[in-house]
Amino acid sequence: MPKLQGFEFWSRTLGGARHVVAPMVDQSELAWRLLSRRHGAQLCYTPMLHAQVFVRDANYREENLYCEVCPEDRPLIVQFCANDPEVFVRAALLAQDYCDAIDLNLGCPQMIAKRGHYGAFLQEEWDLLERMILLAHEKLAVPITCKIRVFPDIDKTVRYAQMLEKAGCQLLTVHGRTKEQKGPLPGPASWDHIRAVRKAVSIPVFANGNIQCLGDVERCLQDTGAQGVMSAEGNLHNPALFEGRSPAVWELAEEYLELVRQHPCPLSYVRAHLFKLWHHTLQVHQQLREELAKAKTLEDAAAVSRALRLRCQADMAKLEGEKPADGLPLFHWVCQPYVRSGPREGSREPSGVCSKRALEEEEEAGGRPELLSKKQQKKKLRNPHKTFDPSLKPKYATCDQCGNPKGNRCVFNLCRGCCKKSAFKALADCPGHRLLFKTKLEKSLTWKGDRPKLQEPPPPGPEESGSCPEVVGSGVA
Repeated sequence: MPKLQGFEFWSRTLGGARHVVAPMVDQSELAWRLLSRRHGAQLCYTPMLHAQVFVRDANYREENLYCEVCPEDRPLIVQFCANDPEVFVRAALLAQDYCDAIDLNLGCPQMIAKRGHYGAFLQEEWDLLERMILLAHEKLAVPITCKIRVFPDIDKTVRYAQMLEKAGCQLLTVHGRTKEQKGPLPGPASWDHIRAVRKAVSIPVFANGNIQCLGDVERCLQDTGAQGVMSAEGNLHNPALFEGRSPAVWELAEEYLELVRQHPCPLSYVRAHLFKLWHHTLQVHQQLREELAKAKTLEDAAAVSRALRLRCQADMAKLEGEKPADGLPLFHWVCQPYVRSGPREGSREPSGVCSKRALEEEEEAGGRPELLSKKQQKKKLRNPHKTFDPSLKPKYATCDQCGNPKGNRCVFNLCRGCCKKSAFKALADCPGHRLLFKTKLEKSLTWKGDRPKLQEPPPPGPEESGSCPEVVGSGVA
């Protein structure tokens, strides 16, 4: 059967899917995908998988894809991050029998993607991306798709999308934010960029960004002309988003926990999902937040969820006839979107405190020693005199060979590793590093000199030196 392409692939293989659950690291696992499908999702992606690890590690393949084969979990697209055409295609060939398409992640903006050189940090390397997609399009039996972020300039974004289409991409998901728009203050996604891309390409386009409810889905489809809408964070806070419902949180929490019992996944995934679902309630009943964080088993997490349900039902009786508090459109026990506060209206970090992401970014830009991470704050509490200013750290004399701190009493002025090599080569001692090659050699030679000589064995007799004599009465004919 020939490989379907473009709109034919979208309409026949994907069933014309319009409601799509995004690929989410450690969040779009099988149990969550099945929950989302029960409540209106028509297409799901796996979490992003590392192509290189997928190729070399059979356990990684088993844990993340092969053991999760489920007839209800289709259509399904497997997403990989990669920066090498050959590795990407090898991983895709191993996965293509378990999905309906392979997606290349070109949208991850996180620091780990920058360090690993993948995701949105490949968006300037058009020659490399063209080779990756072209090779995958030639070698795979299933279509190749891409998920991208936009450039600030609409025209460049359009040219980027056209390059991917020309290389062989059969479906394009456009997240309407740049790679700099991330973290707690991402800003709104640009539907203008998505609309421009949709008009410029002849393949299906999914829109991603600003999707919090079913009304947003319909407006996005109308404004952008996209074939489908992908949701990530909106889906995490309300898996029934595509149904247009906002059920009680415990309904979906209990349904998800039952699916996890049927299709187990790491407990960290479960805790993360429950934190998202119960987000607004945990702002009210904060003592249960710590209990959920400390849950060691699935039943522990389920017990916290049941306790939250009882608290919510008590709140329902107390607050009957009243309006939701804290500026929420609905009561805290109802599934609803979590809208991040803007920089002006949101609460600022306390003086001298900085988030981990901000610290990483500042580190890239040169560092700001006056800002402390939470881990550094804890160390400061234990030792008030501790400093994290690099300029105040003690200076060490460096090894003459490698630049690492040298041993203060090393006779070679080297670090221990370099000293060991030099002392061994020169058959010398270094008391500072307790390396005694010369001393041990001298002791060995002395021991051999004092050792008594063993008596030499007598020379073999004529009977022993010749051939074996005939054995009489051996019973051998």
